[in-house]
Amino acid sequence: MLLTKENQTPENLLKKNEILDGVHSLIGNTGLIRLSRLFPDKLIYGKLELMNPAGSIKDRTAKFIIGKSLELGLIDSDSLIVESTSGNMGVGLAQICLYHGLDLRLVVDPYINNQTLSLLEAYGAKIEMVNKADEHGSYLGTRINRVQEILAENFNSFWTQQYENPLNPLTHHETAEEIVSQLGDYPDYILAATSTCGTLMGFAEYNEQIGGKMKIVPVDAFGSVIFGGKAEKRVIPGFGASKTSSLLREELLESPMWIREWESIVGCKKLLRHEAILAGGSTGALVAAMEKLDMNPDEKAVIIICDRGERYLETIYSDEWINKTFGTEVFELIKRKVDEGVEYKPFN
Repeated sequence: MLLTKENQTPENLLKKNEILDGVHSLIGNTGLIRLSRLFPDKLIYGKLELMNPAGSIKDRTAKFIIGKSLELGLIDSDSLIVESTSGNMGVGLAQICLYHGLDLRLVVDPYINNQTLSLLEAYGAKIEMVNKADEHGSYLGTRINRVQEILAENFNSFWTQQYENPLNPLTHHETAEEIVSQLGDYPDYILAATSTCGTLMGFAEYNEQIGGKMKIVPVDAFGSVIFGGKAEKRVIPGFGASKTSSLLREELLESPMWIREWESIVGCKKLLRHEAILAGGSTGALVAAMEKLDMNPDEKAVIIICDRGERYLETIYSDEWINKTFGTEVFELIKRKVDEGVEYKPFN
């Protein structure tokens, strides 16, 4: 609620200035803004999940899974929490496990970026790096195999299992409710990037409960197999996957939109240039998809700004990395695409 002179009652001021107990209390209730500079002719909104205290939408997932598992007696103070992660889920779990005093072991791979590794170490998580790619050229299968070994080796160990755990999508019923409340209406579209499919299916399940008033659009990466694509090497973590998710119910979704990784980089750079929002790779894919989505002028769409971009400064925001990873031709294409489209106009 926007506080104005008319609604600044003592009750509203008290709610605005409420003091919460514990960092976990700050997870959720993130901002929703109109992206009017990037999309001046469309009603496009961004849900600012980068506002969560550990920096991503996976803060919600980590809090909900750990909290519910404690409540249900699935874990206790002596449990070892285990997960395979490419980044954000690991950081979210590291923060929430530290808060609850739980031991955490994370299995990661060489695609994880250096800043994320430093964050995990700072939060006190134990980290194992796998270095052998699976049959798809990804490391996900190898990571999961190692997780299963750790579970077998450790009594009272618990796998949060973000690709399979029904608590993952259940987390995001609340995220969807926030969007509707903040917008004051049901958006016509919600676009969500794919990986575990937890966020995506949370929105879809919520939409099913309200009678299908919205269109939930999955945005997937070329090289991801989630929607039957051909497995190819991918380098941007948290966007696409080399395995399908048991959480997925395609009948609740619109047809997927496919985005190349270089298009994701273009989307990130455009969002930064026009809206001064430094976001991660999957958000850039949503920006790219939004530019392709056929909408009526009065329709509203929401994209999920999944995480902060500081973790990608050495990769998707680095010209040197882009040139080395994608080659000079694609590097030059990215620069041209970023300069196309909306002309930046300073606020007067």
